[in-house]
Amino acid sequence: MKLLVVDDSLVMRRIIVSAASVVGADCVEAREGAQALERLNADPEGFNLVCLDWNMPVMGGLEFLQTIRADPRWKSLPVLMITTEGSRDSILAALKAGATGYLTKPFNQQDLQSKLMDCLGMGF
Repeated sequence: MKLLVVDDSLVMRRIIVSAASVVGADCVEAREGAQALERLNADPEGFNLVCLDWNMPVMGGLEFLQTIRADPRWKSLPVLMITTEGSRDSILAALKAGATGYLTKPFNQQDLQSKLMDCLGMGF
């Protein structure tokens, strides 16, 4: 199982990678959406899940999500938004854009692992 972890914070990427390793996932990291698109294009069928921040430079999470949902190769790729954007409007916008799951920061390790498993259809 392979995850693409997209967040401009190195600390947050490390937290997510650590949680993902507990559930047996290998992770590829990206600092923002444009770099994440490069990673997807380099391995278009290799990822099982994207963990995605909202607020990032160059290409933000919502724009990245809309971009991949418009591409048939990634229309059904699960995406877990992990963000400080916790308003009802933000959550609805992400779900409308095609997010599979949503987790607001700060979170605990167990909640993150549970969301990862849910998005992967594995339960926890």
